[in-house]
Amino acid sequence: MDLQSKYPVSFYFKLSFKGEDAAFQEVSGISKELSVEEVVCGGENRFKYRLPTTASGQNLVLKRAIIPEGSELIDWCSSTIDEGLANPITAHDVSVSLLDEEGMVLVSWTFYNAYPVKYSVSDLKSNENALAIETIELAYTYFEIAQEVSGASIANLFT
Repeated sequence: MDLQSKYPVSFYFKLSFKGEDAAFQEVSGISKELSVEEVVCGGENRFKYRLPTTASGQNLVLKRAIIPEGSELIDWCSSTIDEGLANPITAHDVSVSLLDEEGMVLVSWTFYNAYPVKYSVSDLKSNENALAIETIELAYTYFEIAQEVSGASIANLFT
């Protein structure tokens, strides 16, 4: 496959939680940035030094139509958020994979030590014919990126 002539589309992806695939219509928050601290140097008034500090990321945001029969993912969210800090929070690794048209993984992101921090449902409106959407936000420690090139995996680690 010529990588320069074929760019992936973002609508064909899958999410894996505890080894099982979970269907979502939207995944956002896959980002990372390096924070910068400004330091003023004594005697030098023309500029400030901008020094790198730590990397940080946003919450991983998952959106899908509400599933009436429930799921292990929703049970995990409910128990984590409802119990507060009465019991230890159970963290799990969550993977998001971008697929090609044949279902082969092109790029995957693995979010380590993820746990739910927010659950919400879209507004319910009697005058609109729209699906009820549930949104789950997950905090995580860090993520790794793995890219598939010609069947061989090349891992780019961002820790």
